[in-house]
Amino acid sequence: MKTDLRTLETVAAKGRLLGLDMVYHCASGHLGGSFSAMDILTVLYFDVMKVDPQNPTDPDRDRFVLSKGHCTPALYPILAQRGYFPEEELNLFRSIDGHLSGHAEMHHVKGVDMSTGSLGQGISAAVGMALAGKMDRKDYRVYTVLGDGEVEEGQVWEAFMSAAKYQLDNLCAVIDVNGLQIDGKTADVMPTEPLDQKLEAFGWHVIPVDGHDFAALEAAFAQAAQVKGKPTMLLAKTVKGKGVSFMENQAGWHGKAPNAEQYEKARQELAAALAEKEGK
Repeated sequence: MKTDLRTLETVAAKGRLLGLDMVYHCASGHLGGSFSAMDILTVLYFDVMKVDPQNPTDPDRDRFVLSKGHCTPALYPILAQRGYFPEEELNLFRSIDGHLSGHAEMHHVKGVDMSTGSLGQGISAAVGMALAGKMDRKDYRVYTVLGDGEVEEGQVWEAFMSAAKYQLDNLCAVIDVNGLQIDGKTADVMPTEPLDQKLEAFGWHVIPVDGHDFAALEAAFAQAAQVKGKPTMLLAKTVKGKGVSFMENQAGWHGKAPNAEQYEKARQELAAALAEKEGK
């Protein structure tokens, strides 16, 4: 499925607005890392992955694992816009009356391939899916998005080694490199750079990319699909809280809901961005 850049920009802009509404109305959720990853998920679901919302369990579909599983205010709006479930259901985010839990959940949410939330484990699941695809001689590809704070988990590096050992060229991972985590800058909490050199040493093909440049993301995913004999990692440079002026590059917006005044300001900014993309 190929989608023009203007449509991708519009989907992402609307996704941020929907994500903001979700978190505000339930007074809980993670906006910062969701907004930094929104453009990546948009390109995956609307341009890259072979999926069918009408047949979400197709055994030949491409798989996606949100390893940073708390960022459902990005994933759920994209799934809704892609047609997996009605957008109205987003209003019941984190509600006992709905099915959209705060962390990605595979049994009750169509389009979610793996339940995640315990950081460090999603990439391991993605490696398992990719290995299964190889063993079953399937053509599907597996995609996963990690946070750069999540990369501090030891299990992540075990998964990286396993992916290289089994030459999982059907696996493409993305690290959302926004430079921040719940306690501050990743460089201060637990430095992991240089990620490119470390991943190359672990046997991965590494592609640096601007995580908010839709054309660059398309090109990076296309390049990844051509790599043979090793997994591919996209190091996507992003802005935490992208799209909302007072949230951008602020670690404090890792996991909290805006108050009424903040919500109105954020909504005005995101609505203006969406109207511009829609040509209104």
